[in-house]
Amino acid sequence: MPDAPKPDLKQGTPLNALADNSILLGLVDGEDAILARRGHNFFAVGAQCSHYHGPLADGLVVGDTVRCPWHHACFDLRTGEAVAAPALDWISCWRTEKVDDQVFVREKLAQPAPQPLAANPSSVVIIGGGAAGLAAAEMLRRLGYKNPLTIVSADDSGPYDRPNLSKDFLSGNAPPEWMPLRLENYYAGQNIDLLLSTRATSIDAKNKRVTLDNGKSLDFGALLLATGADPVHIPVPGAPDSVVHYLRTFADSRAIVAKTASAKRVVVIGSSFIGLEVAASLRKREIAVDVVAPSHQPLDRVLGPEIGRFIRALHESHGVAFHLGETVSKMEGRKVTLNGGGTLEADFIVLGVGVRPDLTLAQNAGVAIDRGIVVNEYLETSQPGIFAAGDNTRWPDPHSGQNIRVEHWVVAMRQGQTVAKNILGQKRKFDVVPFFWSQHYDVAINYVGHAEKWEKTEIEGDPSKGNCKVTYFQSSRPLAVATISRDLENLQSEFAMEKS
Repeated sequence: MPDAPKPDLKQGTPLNALADNSILLGLVDGEDAILARRGHNFFAVGAQCSHYHGPLADGLVVGDTVRCPWHHACFDLRTGEAVAAPALDWISCWRTEKVDDQVFVREKLAQPAPQPLAANPSSVVIIGGGAAGLAAAEMLRRLGYKNPLTIVSADDSGPYDRPNLSKDFLSGNAPPEWMPLRLENYYAGQNIDLLLSTRATSIDAKNKRVTLDNGKSLDFGALLLATGADPVHIPVPGAPDSVVHYLRTFADSRAIVAKTASAKRVVVIGSSFIGLEVAASLRKREIAVDVVAPSHQPLDRVLGPEIGRFIRALHESHGVAFHLGETVSKMEGRKVTLNGGGTLEADFIVLGVGVRPDLTLAQNAGVAIDRGIVVNEYLETSQPGIFAAGDNTRWPDPHSGQNIRVEHWVVAMRQGQTVAKNILGQKRKFDVVPFFWSQHYDVAINYVGHAEKWEKTEIEGDPSKGNCKVTYFQSSRPLAVATISRDLENLQSEFAMEKS
């Protein structure tokens, strides 16, 4: 049956048509919009998340915000502002008015002006052009910071959508022009000095100066270390560098895509999220894929054996062959030999065996290190005025009660946003519940919380059918929740962890 027509929200909606915390999808001047109720208040905003256009009508109302069911972006219902990454752009927002027993959507509202700054450093330097660095720079300008702002990036591309490197771009579903987080003219328009293919070589914390590999130096009033992490490299005896690939940068992904033009078979070493997403993307290109890993089940260390079995079966149903409990001992020509004696054919190899945080610059600057850059609850390092965010950062997580470091794109962006606010004197604690998603063909896994280990799991639904919720407990305390095909429940779990 065809979908029911969407109501015109300007024509009025009965107050009793919306229960508290509920959402109604409709139209405003031909534009998709949602009408949300929070107690006696009604809000009207755009219906699509500005990140990947997720349906906000299927999201969750929390206070005066709405959260996207796909990747947990959060929007202010009063203004339309994207208050939490991965979304950066505002959505439309309209004034509402209650008349008798109906609520009417009126005119579109303008974005409010920034509030006065509590602190205004002379300049801000951001080292790292990834998610954390871009999110911090964008938030600084959004909040009204006008002084010099520089991003120093070793990458040859401006900040881009890193999750898509192993997903839609690698599979051929996303063209290159979709990858930048901001178009090139954004940086000039916002007066952000973006220095590409440039490395910071040293930091003088006392005199607040950064030296670059081109011999120039930058003075800073505040500094953000967002250097991220680098892939773990393992040797493959006999394999020339030209056939061994890692996936961390846009250039890495483009190089793999170029190889797929003539390749027929690929060996992926590692059954991590990156390794398996690469496998799925290559299968979409009709390339035969063998996954070699020492583990006994894909992802079981992170998600447990039940989801691990489902993910393995899903990949096998798409033609991926697994060689678990194995490692690669050597490569001769196209022949890849496993430690158990078996052989595979491969035109090239992709390694997805983890990453290590980039800590050298911070360590040499006298910043405290403990398997990551140590920060306090405000994401400030042991050196005043120097902050850290992203994959290199270990922070005190109030939800697990531990100092943790995670390699999640959304976490990196939200840390960058928090750092920007703290640079400007807002004193915001970083208390976000970690979140990530992983895509395998048409199946998405959403994960909130952080459980490095757990004592037991509670499973709702059937993992083998790709519809489940798995909760990970330590001492009867829920530390994390993974869901498949239950996006709203994942949002609800995130909110429950925030309140606990």
